[in-house]
Amino acid sequence: MKIHTDFSSFNNGKRSVVTIGTFDGVHLGHKAIINRLKESAEAVGGSSVILTFYPHPRMVLYPDDHGLKLLNTPEEKAALLEKAGVEHLMIYPFSNDFSRISAYDYVRNLLVTGLNAQKVIVGYDHRFGRNREGDFKTLSEWAELFDFEVEEIPVQEIDDVNVSSTKIRQCLASGDLETANSYLGYRYSISGQVIHGAKKGSTIGFPTANISVDYQYKLIPANGVYAIYADVNASRYKGVMNIGHRPTVEQTSLLHLEAHLFDFNEDIYDQNIRVELVSRIREEKKFGSIDELKQQIFVDVASAKSILS
Repeated sequence: MKIHTDFSSFNNGKRSVVTIGTFDGVHLGHKAIINRLKESAEAVGGSSVILTFYPHPRMVLYPDDHGLKLLNTPEEKAALLEKAGVEHLMIYPFSNDFSRISAYDYVRNLLVTGLNAQKVIVGYDHRFGRNREGDFKTLSEWAELFDFEVEEIPVQEIDDVNVSSTKIRQCLASGDLETANSYLGYRYSISGQVIHGAKKGSTIGFPTANISVDYQYKLIPANGVYAIYADVNASRYKGVMNIGHRPTVEQTSLLHLEAHLFDFNEDIYDQNIRVELVSRIREEKKFGSIDELKQQIFVDVASAKSILS
């Protein structure tokens, strides 16, 4: 997949079939749209193109009050779209000035001149342009003017999938990891750098990798203990991870992500780690003593090993 951030690099020698959206999560609902996109591109001998925007429009329009947490970092989303078989990803810069562009100029400048659209596929409720003035009806009118085809995915098809990024965020925030993963069609993952911690896990026999997540808008699931797979140094390990505030060891307002990897004893400080969350074992809780916590960790590790086996 080729990634573009402006139209000067987009010149693939043939016309495009384009769909537009945020595609946060690249979940099963998105994949239904992507499959339609690919089928249409193949039918007309064109290229499959996704047009998305960065930063997320809500971050620009409501910088102090967007409250937005995303399922994917930009890198994660690009990797998922490439895996889904999309040929071109256009990440167009979103700004306050761009938000004021008319629907007509949006179609002419982005879809026609910029992406050489032969066909545009949109969801049943797609709106675009200044004050969301453009809709499927206006898009159809300009499609005739500019000689491209437009297709609307009907509400029934969207509802049949019954998946949305909002639903997945709600599941993760409430700790319903299994439902979230089933909606995504893959395991939710978190990536970051291994940083130095208090090293208290080592003192009780369970050393942990403390993970710092660089992307501030990445959604972190509900506090608790999770069975995980971890990818580090091109190898995969099984393990268990706690997300929370460490109430037994030292209650803190900071959120900590601590992964204990099974059969692992390497120095991985300052290295990148990717964690896939397989199952939520329990909520985080405060124990009466370190010994009680240690006994519970033995139970958690056994539960994780059973789940991952």
